[in-house]
Amino acid sequence: MASRDSALIDITPEVLLKAYACGIFPMAESADDPALYWIEPERRGIIPLDTFHVPDRLARTVRSDRFIVTVDHDFDAVVAGCAQPAPGRTRTWINGRIHNLYRKLFERGDCHTIEVYDGDLLVGGLYGVSLGRAFFGESMFHRARDASKVALVHLVARLKAGHYRLLDTQFVTDHLRTFGATEVSRPAYHKLLDAALVGEGDFGALALDRPIPGSIVLTQIAPH
Repeated sequence: MASRDSALIDITPEVLLKAYACGIFPMAESADDPALYWIEPERRGIIPLDTFHVPDRLARTVRSDRFIVTVDHDFDAVVAGCAQPAPGRTRTWINGRIHNLYRKLFERGDCHTIEVYDGDLLVGGLYGVSLGRAFFGESMFHRARDASKVALVHLVARLKAGHYRLLDTQFVTDHLRTFGATEVSRPAYHKLLDAALVGEGDFGALALDRPIPGSIVLTQIAPH
């Protein structure tokens, strides 16, 4: 289900957070279309945090610390990376309004980024919205093999450390299914969302000002 929002109507961060609390999120038709569409899918993608699966090969990459992973370090670069064309995606739903709106959330501390660097080069990342104990993943990108996957693993470790209850992926792709992503009905999603809006997750439970070693990240996901 989608409804169109006029480009002339200003959406504030407060309105956006209320929409998320109701299970609705915005998308644009393209980067050139200033209008936004409010989306509420019949089937919602989620990744259950308790059963998040890290494939063995990816676990070795995470443990090797080949990539440097930071948090909330470069919002604009991450969103720009997510907006670039990619294989199988020649158009983007991230327009200027989306970028500016989520930047306001970022400045308030309600939106977060994960950056993945190879040396000094940004090669992947993701961004999303934190509300209560729910995290709404918006988009991810990669310019090097496994970079977006490493970002997701670091995100999940942070969510588990911060006692989050819901990781919303909006939709499910084959890429996300490898981590245990699944679809739930709209009524089932709203039950999960209502429960996750009780209390407050701590996105900074793992340090925000320095990279976390991959071995600690993996232990956080699957304690031994």
